[in-house]
Amino acid sequence: MSLTSGIHCPRTPLRRFLDRELSAGAHPLRKSFRARDQSNQILLPGPGVGTEAGNVGTAIDYRLRLAFTAAEPVDHVARAGILLTGTSNSDAGQRMREVGEELAARLEETVLGLQLDNRELPMDRAHDEEEDLARMLIAAAWYQVNYRNSYGFAYTPLAITAREAPGAFTLERLLELPHRDMVADVVAQLYKAAYSPLDALRARTRPEDCTPAPTFPTDRISADADLAVDGLLLDFKSTRNTRTLRQAEAWQLTGYLLLDTADQYRIDTVGLYLSRSGTLASWPVEEYLKLLGACRRDLAVFRSAFTELLEGCTADAEPYEQEDEDRV
Repeated sequence: MSLTSGIHCPRTPLRRFLDRELSAGAHPLRKSFRARDQSNQILLPGPGVGTEAGNVGTAIDYRLRLAFTAAEPVDHVARAGILLTGTSNSDAGQRMREVGEELAARLEETVLGLQLDNRELPMDRAHDEEEDLARMLIAAAWYQVNYRNSYGFAYTPLAITAREAPGAFTLERLLELPHRDMVADVVAQLYKAAYSPLDALRARTRPEDCTPAPTFPTDRISADADLAVDGLLLDFKSTRNTRTLRQAEAWQLTGYLLLDTADQYRIDTVGLYLSRSGTLASWPVEEYLKLLGACRRDLAVFRSAFTELLEGCTADAEPYEQEDEDRV
């Protein structure tokens, strides 16, 4: 089960729990967010991005994490997606795995060679280097789709091209597949970040204090935020709707906060970075819970109640029977 799927359906136990516990809803937090929004120009994707907007978002999230820490040069979800392609006995599946492993090796070499998390260097690199890196990150995003949604993966340019001609599918062919508008969109968002408050946050932190794609100690629900930075839990968003904050985003941040039951990341602040506007908004945990009208302000007590929910039911499953309704 996943945190996001549980949040998006209003009838799941997870969503009902958060709706009940966060009694003020998202409006006060949304008002606070708007007061922090100082953006005056929004980056919009080119026409060639189209339905690939989600994968472009995955790629820029990945690139921004690498600017803070290169501890995971190849995202663990991308590695898992690469391995899954090899479980098929087809020629296309085997070739996708071989090319994926080549991609991982080149990506790791590039990330470490460019020293992306070196604070003595700027966040951005030369334009041709950023374009090459963007192509690799988009390809890695397609492999991530295979781990998260194997059905959707079948419709990615990667899978379609490999099935059409497995013998001609090479790493070079893979890196030709991202549309130039996709590449330009990733690079533009990175350049935006290099002149945003996110760059100042990067400058005052150390790579060893940053955790990329933090995960949480439970097998009952899957969730991975974008970055934990010295007590700040940060999620990146590449949405075009940068002037507001949706309830789902507020609930998602709350879910991450509650899932850190062992206080592994010592979270004292939560925040969002919107890569199309360059807006960085963050709140101390106490203020964040107050704005949402949290019924349980003691974080340990709130986490305990959340853990009890996860242990008692499938948190993202929509109940169908009256018995399930009663249990919720």
